[in-house]
Amino acid sequence: MIASLKDLLQKKKDNDSLRQLKIVDDLIDFSSNDYLGLARSKELFEMIKNESGRIRPPYNGATGSRLLSGNSELAEEVENSLANIFHSDKTLLFNSGYSANLAVLSSLPQRGDTIIYDELAHTCIKDGARLSLASRFSFSHNDLSDLEEKIKRAKGNIFLAVESIYSMDGDECPLEELVALAQRYNAKIIVDEAHSTGSYGENGSGLCVQKELASKIDVRIYTFGKAMGVHGACVAGDETLINYLVNFARPFIYTTAMPPHSLIAVNCAFKFLSQKAELQLALQRKLEFFLRSIKNVHLKRIESHSAIQSIVIPGNTAAKKLAEYLQQKNYDCRPILSPTIKEGSERVRICLHAFNTEDEIRGLSQHLAEFES
Repeated sequence: MIASLKDLLQKKKDNDSLRQLKIVDDLIDFSSNDYLGLARSKELFEMIKNESGRIRPPYNGATGSRLLSGNSELAEEVENSLANIFHSDKTLLFNSGYSANLAVLSSLPQRGDTIIYDELAHTCIKDGARLSLASRFSFSHNDLSDLEEKIKRAKGNIFLAVESIYSMDGDECPLEELVALAQRYNAKIIVDEAHSTGSYGENGSGLCVQKELASKIDVRIYTFGKAMGVHGACVAGDETLINYLVNFARPFIYTTAMPPHSLIAVNCAFKFLSQKAELQLALQRKLEFFLRSIKNVHLKRIESHSAIQSIVIPGNTAAKKLAEYLQQKNYDCRPILSPTIKEGSERVRICLHAFNTEDEIRGLSQHLAEFES
């Protein structure tokens, strides 16, 4: 093996940021993105199983990219259904939200254009921008004054890339103000709805639809591996956008399409959620209970009104210490370490779920209050 790889791994060990795969069993889930409990739903599992058995003729894989042998009536039916849910002309399926963001950011902006993204945007947005030939800049998190200054210095077509709910801080993008700013400067908006898909909006349609802004946002990316409990993603937009991605987005053109089981799982998950709207209300109630329960916790918390709650405890070692303490108390909470996030903002990320009980939330809050760093 290349010697320098060992050196790089040793540096990870030295700053206490070495990543390792672990299997965690029998702990109370406060770490997964399964906000509504659909990933663990036996009822949804049976629905997917029954629908998968009706595939005729039966087949297991897509067999190729959508542009070769991988397209199907089933794929197009799912895309049409998703377009109705997300209030868009068209949608285009991708294997993951990462791939979808990579496709959009790497192919839409051209040489001479400018991408401006929130500094806390997910890595896939930054990676997509890096692959583009356009210039790219970040702006201070949710700071529209800073964004406007960056827009004034931008050239060519301007693309603004944000998340509706931020994955690390759990706070909302000020979408209404962003839309107004973009309209003043004729900028295009790209919104990653990964952490609002399912949890927000009628039938899980996300925050942009809930705020009645869908028609004013040029590109929306939806992910199905979080609150929807399954896998895959899609881009929603007008017909020209989707046709462009089919022709120019390399992560779409050159990858094997989603298998039929995954397509059916996506369809079933949204159908299931349409019959279980109370899950969104249950999640909101658990969030409100958590916010009441942690009033006596002395640790710094990032202000958030979503299912994502973060306890900031600077330093990789300190964040890991808090996470390990909670895990020893039977609560599965995970540390988020630098360089994934900025040094000094290390934290333990707590994800709330519709299935967490009040006793579980109360117990977690008590242990947070008792923790001594």
